[in-house]
Amino acid sequence: MNPALSHVRNWIFDLDNTLYPVSANLFAMIDARIGQYVQNLLGLDPVAAHKVQKGYFHAHGTTLAGLMAEHGTDPHHYLADVHDVDMSVLEVNEALVEALAKLPGRKLVFTNGDAPYASKVLDRLGLGASFEAIHDVHATQYRPKPDPQAYQGLCDAYDLDPHASLFVEDMARNLAPAKAIGMTTVWIDNGSEQVPGDADRSFIDYTVTDLGAWLHSILETSE
Repeated sequence: MNPALSHVRNWIFDLDNTLYPVSANLFAMIDARIGQYVQNLLGLDPVAAHKVQKGYFHAHGTTLAGLMAEHGTDPHHYLADVHDVDMSVLEVNEALVEALAKLPGRKLVFTNGDAPYASKVLDRLGLGASFEAIHDVHATQYRPKPDPQAYQGLCDAYDLDPHASLFVEDMARNLAPAKAIGMTTVWIDNGSEQVPGDADRSFIDYTVTDLGAWLHSILETSE
């Protein structure tokens, strides 16, 4: 292991656009379904619905959190609807599968989605047996990343020392609360959607473009 990361005992990963590439366009399909859900729920045209969708995403962390706060939306109904997408676009990434298997310590998924969806994605990626647990939006009591309570809840649920933990995310802003409690932070800079005006990167320890390649590079340090 790279000596700079020898303290890491807990490896925590976001799911969408982190464990699979943005180019798969899976989340783009989900994003489109979210827009349609907002249209149907609020009786809006596509342009108005998109404005509401992204406004809630930026202000609340997820569109779901905004819909729950403003309209009392049932999270189970919403998640089942927006995650009803074709997962055949996902492919097994052997390099990532091998790298995760070699990582010493615990491995968890921390997602603003739900566990049933995450499990399907992981199975498609060949990662179904790679993680100890999936900490999802239900487990956060619908306080999604980047709400600091979501991170503390994760640590409490699995007895994680944040100072011995590393968190990988494609949404830069979701790394700030992780860094604040002592986690090592890794940003997947892959072109995924960021919050407008969110230019602060001071809380990011490592910036990478290919997760599998980066994990192999830190493991090969000692080989």
